[in-house]
Amino acid sequence: MNIAQVRAQAFAMPLVNPSFPRPPYRFYRREYIIISYRTDPAALAAVVPEPLQVAEPIVKYEFIRMPDSTGFGDYTESGQVIPVTYNGEPGSYVHSMYLDDDAPIAGGRELWGFPKKLATPKIVHEGDVVVATLHYGSQLVASGTMGYKHKAVDIAAVTKALQGPNYLLKIIPHVDATPRILELVRYHLEDVQVSGAWTSPAALQLFQHAIADVARLPVLEVVGALHCVADLTLGMGEVVHDYLKDAA
Repeated sequence: MNIAQVRAQAFAMPLVNPSFPRPPYRFYRREYIIISYRTDPAALAAVVPEPLQVAEPIVKYEFIRMPDSTGFGDYTESGQVIPVTYNGEPGSYVHSMYLDDDAPIAGGRELWGFPKKLATPKIVHEGDVVVATLHYGSQLVASGTMGYKHKAVDIAAVTKALQGPNYLLKIIPHVDATPRILELVRYHLEDVQVSGAWTSPAALQLFQHAIADVARLPVLEVVGALHCVADLTLGMGEVVHDYLKDAA
């Protein structure tokens, strides 16, 4: 394979058999369990990178079931999303993500900069309760429960919220372990079609763990919960801030 062929073929690693296919990626019947909670403002300030600004001391803990996603397959995800502002515009900063499928871990990290780690999240319907858990190895890291579809909520409002801007910190190291890419990336969910959305009473527990440190942002009070199902496309990102150029 000559240099021109390498340049033409290179998309993702490994060169001749990438870990994930080219986008776009469409998700069908994506099920969200989102439990919003109040946390320690000082803990939030310690993890949200400038130029993002913390909007309020709230964290959205998400469990997401993805039974049918083009290119990525069938998997489940869990993590923390923080309401922020960028240049005065409301948005969401994706702080942590844990999932059970290699292709979206590799693709999410390499393309957008999603902070993904391998773990075992689950969403299970148990009678009148939705039970959502995150295990890292044998250890329980997060446990959420939510009543099953107690009250329908406005689908238009949920659709608008899902279409809002999201931010990621993309970090790719150089061969000497210094940052070669250090960028704030913005992306949107596109062609969002919400088929149902509900709110119910919810509870959330986070447990101390050395590697899956979701408890770094402690639960002080649960303030709301959303259960929704949607089809959507994960849009490509754009760089809105280059930390290395700014430093130069």
